Amino acid sequence: MGSIGALLKHPEDVPALVRMKIAQTHALKQIPSEPDLAFCFTVLQRVSRSFAFVIQQLGPELRNAVCIFYLVLRGLDTVEDDTSIPLDTKLPILKAFYKHICDPSWHFSCGVKDYKELMEKFHHVSTTFLRLEKGYQEAIEEITKRMGAGMAKFICKEVESVKDYDEYCHYVAGLVGYGLSRLFHAAKLEDLQPDSLSNSMGLFLQKTNIIRDYLEDINEIPAPRMFWPREIWAKYVSRLEDLKEEERSKEAVQCLNEMVTNALKHANDCLKYLSDLRDPAIFRFCAIPQIMAIGTLERCYNNIEVFRGVVKIRRGLTAKIMERTNTMADVYGAFFDFSRSLASKVPKDDPNARETLNCIDDIQRTCKASGLLARRRTFSIDSKRGHQTCLAIVVLILAIILALITSNCRMQY
Repeated sequence: MGSIGALLKHPEDVPALVRMKIAQTHALKQIPSEPDLAFCFTVLQRVSRSFAFVIQQLGPELRNAVCIFYLVLRGLDTVEDDTSIPLDTKLPILKAFYKHICDPSWHFSCGVKDYKELMEKFHHVSTTFLRLEKGYQEAIEEITKRMGAGMAKFICKEVESVKDYDEYCHYVAGLVGYGLSRLFHAAKLEDLQPDSLSNSMGLFLQKTNIIRDYLEDINEIPAPRMFWPREIWAKYVSRLEDLKEEERSKEAVQCLNEMVTNALKHANDCLKYLSDLRDPAIFRFCAIPQIMAIGTLERCYNNIEVFRGVVKIRRGLTAKIMERTNTMADVYGAFFDFSRSLASKVPKDDPNARETLNCIDDIQRTCKASGLLARRRTFSIDSKRGHQTCLAIVVLILAIILALITSNCRMQY
């Protein structure tokens, strides 16, 4: 449920954390009894707890299709991520992965821990995939084929330009947006969204992950994984790995801020996509990760800790986002509040300060133009008054307990 330190600093998070824990426990009980589906939903819980929680809220038919879509792409991603696989083995698997999902006898040992189990027991995923409606199968197969080809391309190609960066993110995440839009349409629950908006939904999430995971990727063994585009980082250092050196802290933070600014350019497309959704469960499924993303960007911006350790939004805030994201008013409110907090961190001497603030202004104009901000629910990004009130209550309770203990001790004497 998060660290004790975070709870002491944000005691108002406790109710939402408790409710999220109860909801997650309930979700575990909803795992289907059919063996292949049971494996799929069980392993989904292990490889992505937050995604598994949101996906459970979809209708049964769409839920199964989205689960299989996610596990297929997670399997593809596991092959790409495993740096121990020789290229002459990896490339053919990536390119032919869309065929393997149609073959229940196929499996491949790679990855670690839960990902390794997914790959070694992939027949459960393939078997379930073949039971899906034809429309779902066609969408999943098409996206898997395109993504595998794109991954294979970038295995042999470095991310040099911002254009390369956008192309790579399109292959590994924008296509996920395409696929989900097609699944929603195949379920007859949503109109088919424009590819440009679907792409931005994926790019916003992927670029956030690439920014947040800098240190983990650069320290990858046996070789670093480098996704930050040279066109950006070469303005600040000679080698991408130099950003983690303490003596390059100033350059590292400026480079980081430019990366965050680049990601923020997709925010308005995400707001447009979400505003066009009609089904409440699909809306929550799509909206929660986007709010998590802008919350993460707010935490990462101008934060040297990105190059020192793990930076993410606290678990209590995650619980609030999952609990309180129900309408576009909630989404506009979250984007407005997080972007406003980010704006307060922009240094005047940052080389990209004006561009960053322009991106934030665009987001805030969209949120204000919706006319829904007055109806938003705050996530209390840093509500000092709330902290002080809740902390005072905690201190009062502790004082009462201490007084009772002291009183009992005196009575014994």
